[in-house]
Amino acid sequence: MKLDELTDVRYEVADGGVAVITIDRPDRMNAFRGRTVDELITAFKTAWSSRDVACVVFTGAGEKAFCAGGDVKERAETGGYGETEWGTFEIERLHRIIRDIPKPVIAAVNGVAVGGGHVLHVLCDLSIAAEHARFGQSGPRVGSFDAGFGSAYLARVIGEKRARQMWFLLDLIDATTAERWGLVNAVVPAAGLLPTALEWGRKMASYSPTALRFLKHSFNADTDHLAGLSHLAFDGLEIFSHTEEAAEGATAFAEKRPPDFGRFR
Repeated sequence: MKLDELTDVRYEVADGGVAVITIDRPDRMNAFRGRTVDELITAFKTAWSSRDVACVVFTGAGEKAFCAGGDVKERAETGGYGETEWGTFEIERLHRIIRDIPKPVIAAVNGVAVGGGHVLHVLCDLSIAAEHARFGQSGPRVGSFDAGFGSAYLARVIGEKRARQMWFLLDLIDATTAERWGLVNAVVPAAGLLPTALEWGRKMASYSPTALRFLKHSFNADTDHLAGLSHLAFDGLEIFSHTEEAAEGATAFAEKRPPDFGRFR
């Protein structure tokens, strides 16, 4: 896939060596389908290989959502997330690329970051939130889960009790709470979100790229064993996604009604 073929994602390089990768599906709250994930992989790999890029800012189009996770509406309609370049849904590969790209990645959270979208921001090296941003998980409500980086690494970031609270209660938390929990690094007015992210990116771009590369790998080394857990979790999710229980979650979401999970207990 080439950059001029992108439809769900925008890729730009701003002054100062900062790539800006934007999920561009505001009509779907920037939820990702299979093609979106493929395009994000292309964008991040482009930033990885470009000598003109020292840092990446990752954000969503519009002011309502950073990313609402997987496109549950499409999943309810088609049973999956649509066609992909390789014939497989590569969300786990995207997670690894965000961690492995040897350049700092800043999430500029411009609205709701929920479900799989919340996992994406957690995996970024730094997160800046607009004042109106909201954060949370949704998997058990829609018949899904992320038992890999999305839960185990989250517990490393904010602590076991708070991670379990996010996954078991599914309440959204506001930006101020997210900063207090250590889930984001800073909260700024919406108008200042992208300028702040670019300022941080340009500041890091002035530093030694080799030093930043080794620092990122060093920070990740302590949790790289979670990749094995992630493989196990996504294989389990693939099996679970074909069950009636998972289908009930997606169907209820599409029909805007409470799911009936009681019959699966």
